[in-house]
Amino acid sequence: MVGNLRRPFGIQAERVIPPMDTREWLEADGLGGFASGTVSGIRTRRYHALLLVSRTPPTDRFVLVNGFEAWVETPAGTFPLTSQRYAPDVVHPDGATRVRSFEAEPWPTWKFDLGAAGTLEQEILVPKGSPRVVLSWRLPRAPKGATLFVRPLLSGRDYHSLHHENPSFRFDAEETEGGVRWRPYDGTPAIHVATNGEYRHDPTWYRNFVYEEERSRGLDFTEDLASPGVFRFDLSKGPATWILGTEDGGDFEEIRASEKKRRRALRTPLLRAADAYLVRRRGGTTIAAGYPWFTDWGRDTFIALRGLCLATGRLAEAREILLEWAGAVSEGMLPNRFPDHGESPEFNSVDASLWYVVAVHEFLAEAKRRRVHVPPEDAERLHAAVEAILEGYSRGTRYGIALDADGLLRAGEPGVQLTWMDAKVGDWVVTPRIGKPVEIECLWLNSLSAASKRNGKWRPLLERGLESFRTRFWNEAEGCLFDVVDADHRAGTFDASVRPNQIFAVGGLPLAILDGPRARSVVDAVERRLWTPLGLRSLAPASPGYVPHYQGGVRERDGAYHQGTVWPWLVGPFVEAWLRVRGDGPEAKREAQDRFVRPLERHLADAGIGHVSEIADAEPPHTPRGCPFQAWSLGELLRITLGPLSNGSALTPAPAALRGKR
Repeated sequence: MVGNLRRPFGIQAERVIPPMDTREWLEADGLGGFASGTVSGIRTRRYHALLLVSRTPPTDRFVLVNGFEAWVETPAGTFPLTSQRYAPDVVHPDGATRVRSFEAEPWPTWKFDLGAAGTLEQEILVPKGSPRVVLSWRLPRAPKGATLFVRPLLSGRDYHSLHHENPSFRFDAEETEGGVRWRPYDGTPAIHVATNGEYRHDPTWYRNFVYEEERSRGLDFTEDLASPGVFRFDLSKGPATWILGTEDGGDFEEIRASEKKRRRALRTPLLRAADAYLVRRRGGTTIAAGYPWFTDWGRDTFIALRGLCLATGRLAEAREILLEWAGAVSEGMLPNRFPDHGESPEFNSVDASLWYVVAVHEFLAEAKRRRVHVPPEDAERLHAAVEAILEGYSRGTRYGIALDADGLLRAGEPGVQLTWMDAKVGDWVVTPRIGKPVEIECLWLNSLSAASKRNGKWRPLLERGLESFRTRFWNEAEGCLFDVVDADHRAGTFDASVRPNQIFAVGGLPLAILDGPRARSVVDAVERRLWTPLGLRSLAPASPGYVPHYQGGVRERDGAYHQGTVWPWLVGPFVEAWLRVRGDGPEAKREAQDRFVRPLERHLADAGIGHVSEIADAEPPHTPRGCPFQAWSLGELLRITLGPLSNGSALTPAPAALRGKR
């Protein structure tokens, strides 16, 4: 059930957002496009849309149909099904108050209370592999004369932008067999509508929509949308259907049945959620880092792949992704953002290449364990990419990245953010971490370890690096690890900030760099100072620069991004480290499940329904922030629950969908 929706709000100014406004649903098309919105139906982001498509999958996204107004007329009266927020803070009409229930599975489904007229059911689904959205409305035992009216709200804009009334918008409608077609602007895709309703052309503008999430983020937050006409459906004759897309619609029942079968094959809600991030790129596969605003990024892809693909048995997709990136190595580096047509690659990441090496190692190990054949030529391409990365880093490459005499990597130069703590505002790099960041050394040593199993020349370097790490990173005073040594490339200096990056010395990677009492001390320190129910803080409270809440304008939010803000994806390495130092027996697993995983599983019902958020506030109540649908956050939850972790076990048994593949 949705909760308390009965508190009246209507055309009067209303500043209190209904509770369900913060809960969002997502339907992804596997091409980079998606539909999304709130449970209440009130759009709170510029990204909330019905038909949002990718013209060059998974990028070049356009919003074509932002939403709709809908109402039902019956002999007993008129019942709005939708609500909109307008400037200054007016919510109208009162459709959100009629929502009796909402279900996210197998796709977003609402039930509206129409009083004596009955209960109307509304469904929204996006079929995988095509830029379409399918809607339907059913009113069982509809009284004679029950009529549904739906008025689409269009823009035709880049998904990061906002739309305003202008004389260039084309309201023209081309009526087709069983539907209608619009093209809002030159250069935008046409909108095809297939429907069993009747269309009446009635162009008008709807002005001053307010997007509350944009306002809270210090961004422009008002928009005007165009509506070319109204669709009319006689509900007494059966369900109303509405298919919107950039191509001809197809048959409603066939689409619905096919998509239901596909989703059932995925078996569990978490596996269906994971499927949303696997998208097409140039005939291959990639991973969307998060919805609604991220596309595919190198670092995020290789971290998320371990849970979204390897833990779930989707090795074919993992292979496609890794092979796609294998040809992009340049001077030992992989771009942190995949280059699109006409754009230059962005190589501002020291760790993306190292995460790639780890992902290749774990993919090949998992394929062997599951007895999945990897063609020799593919394995050779992957090994060649790994060797190119290690050779490039050893020789030295961009941004001061190079092997140092102690066997560790040095990296960084002023004005460039190279680690995952990469916030930058103008020329201000918030967490520069120049020198030898702790998780970079963990990744480097894991990469050497993986490569040395095939090429023994890396073994002496690995041993030298391990000895240096264990000697140089230990912070005796705090009983944990320094975050950076040789800070700013000054030998013997260090940054003693207590951050979560040190957890990778114990968990989250195949090779644990520390063991014994020191490993236990690191895990205890991280738990005591950084753990929250939604993940690890990025900086310990009371530290200089600590920011308890991620809010305000762009500068304030980016300044807080890695200065305390909680990151759910770090649950994975933390839980793995916690089990490594306590043993992975049944009691330890139960405790880890109850203390660390259950809170994150409860979060699946909040924010992005069925998904895990990008970040959360550092202080209670740890409000979810950032992207409500984040690939590596969900990926790490899958990795630790399905496994196998590096110790060969998982927290929970594999679901039936995966049993027999292990």
